[in-house]
Amino acid sequence: MPSTTLAGMTVSATTTDLLRQHLEHLVRWNAAINLVAKSTLPDAWERHVVDSAQLVPLAPPTPRHWVDLGSGAGFPGLVVAVIFAELSPGTRMTLIESDRRKATFLRETARVLGLKVDVQAARIEAAPPLIADVVSARALAALDKLIPMAARHLGSDGIALFQKGGRIDSELAAARMTWSFSIERLPSQTDASAEILRLKDLHHV
Repeated sequence: MPSTTLAGMTVSATTTDLLRQHLEHLVRWNAAINLVAKSTLPDAWERHVVDSAQLVPLAPPTPRHWVDLGSGAGFPGLVVAVIFAELSPGTRMTLIESDRRKATFLRETARVLGLKVDVQAARIEAAPPLIADVVSARALAALDKLIPMAARHLGSDGIALFQKGGRIDSELAAARMTWSFSIERLPSQTDASAEILRLKDLHHV
C-alpha cells in the first residue's frame, strides 16, 4: 500500500485520504458554524492537520484511552483518531466539546470517516472523570485553567499534551502557584513561535 510522511510518521494513503476528507467536510460546515478562521483554510493541511498530527509521536505508541479537550473542529482529536485507526486501532478516543453544534459536526465527521470515537457534548469540568492515558488540548485556555481540566481526566500515569502559543512563561508561573507538575517544552513543527508542553505528575498544591 502506498505511504506518505506526516509530521515525521509514515502513514498509508488511506489515512492521508481520510484526513483530506475531514478537511473537505470542515469546509462545507464552516460557513454555517464557524469552526475555524476562514483565513486558515487555504493552508489548512499544514495549519491544522500537520499541527495536530505532530502530537502522536509525543505520546505512548498504543495508549488505551486518549481524551481531547475542547475538540471544536476536530483538531487535534479527529486527526489523532484517524491516525490511530491505522497505527493503534485499539486506542479509545473521546472528544469533549461543550458547543452542541460543534459536537454534532464531530459526530457526523466521525461517521463519514468511519471512526469509532466518543463525542461528549459537555463542559470539560462537568464530564465524568475519564482516566485517560493522554489528554490533549490545542489553544484552549491558560495553563492555570487547563491543568485542572486535564487533571480531572488523566489517569495516575497519564500525560497531558498542550499546544500553546505565546506567553508560556507567564502562564507557567501562574499555574505553578496552585499546581505541581513535571514538564517538557518541545518546539512546534508548524509554528516557530509555538510550543508543545508535555506534562505529567499533576498535583494540586
